[in-house]
Amino acid sequence: MKALARKLAVLYYRFMTRGFDYVEQGLEQYEIKYKERIIKNMSKRASELGYTLIPC
Repeated sequence: MKALARKLAVLYYRFMTRGFDYVEQGLEQYEIKYKERIIKNMSKRASELGYTLIPC
């Protein structure tokens, strides 16, 4: 919850101080980032256990 509040606070601060336009990334972009994050996390966990992930 704290991470979400911080992210919103940073977006608001940048918008108010620098006048940045907020651009909606869209659901497709979010899903791509989510899958990349999941793969990175799984790879890290496998590495900690001594395994290596190999893509199909």
